[in-house]
Amino acid sequence: MIYGCMGLGGSWSPEPHSSAHVDEAAAAVDAALAAGITLFDHADIYRGGKSEAVFGEVLAQTPGLRDRIRLQTKCGIRLNEHGLEGYYDLSRDAILARVNDSLGRLRTDYVDVLMLHRPDPLMDPAEVASAVGQLMAEGKVRALGVSNMSGAQIEVLQDRLETPVVANQLEMSLFKRAWLESTVLVNHAEGTDYSFPHGTVEHCVRHGITLQAYGSLARGLYTGAPAAAPSAAEEATAGLVAQLAAEKRTTGESVVLGWLMKHPAGIAPVIGTARPDRIRACADAAGVAAAMTRAEWYRLWVTARGSNIP
Repeated sequence: MIYGCMGLGGSWSPEPHSSAHVDEAAAAVDAALAAGITLFDHADIYRGGKSEAVFGEVLAQTPGLRDRIRLQTKCGIRLNEHGLEGYYDLSRDAILARVNDSLGRLRTDYVDVLMLHRPDPLMDPAEVASAVGQLMAEGKVRALGVSNMSGAQIEVLQDRLETPVVANQLEMSLFKRAWLESTVLVNHAEGTDYSFPHGTVEHCVRHGITLQAYGSLARGLYTGAPAAAPSAAEEATAGLVAQLAAEKRTTGESVVLGWLMKHPAGIAPVIGTARPDRIRACADAAGVAAAMTRAEWYRLWVTARGSNIP
């Protein structure tokens, strides 16, 4: 599992973070470590850079912590610049500048993985390869991943890279199931309801690219988060998750994540909550995945989709 740090650092406003936000980040890191998580996921834009900044303060005040964990951060999205709410920038100069800024906020000399945050239509793969090659030669980046990319986009990029793409981060959960539905709805009318690029999961499996699932807890939809008007399928799924958690003497969070981890693609859930109790509630996910039967896995899927599979 991976701990997603987007919730750390306070608000998305320009207001500086406080010591309370650093304490909150430290508590989240402690809970993640207690749950067996050692990979921490960042992005340069999270909370306007404050997520990285508070994490950097936690690293600075905790001797030896950097050697016990792995860090990844993302670049490629620019917010509120040049009169635009947002645009993508994977040019060579932008990658180099944004990585150096992230290292400064994180107070570390390197990140274990650099993730390209979104596909940039103006991306020149040769420019990306040049920037990544320089960062690796300087020891600032040890591996490269991508986020929100299709198998075809990864393939075009990989042609120019001298290092393998090691991860692809996508929204994947029991609620966001387009990645799964697309695999069984080929040549089926219902397949038009899902826009997920078919073959992406298979491409990642074939090339040893780890699938990192953000939104993996479905924002608590099946584990007690209040919903204004839950659908019948959502209510039924929450009930089934609670039932399985009781039967297996575990938590609903571990059931929801265990369902993802049961898939043979080797999906690594990204845990995004900042609440230590919910982070710790995820600790049993791998055990649940190993113990979950095929019938239980399918029952969760069919209940969540609200109809039988074809």
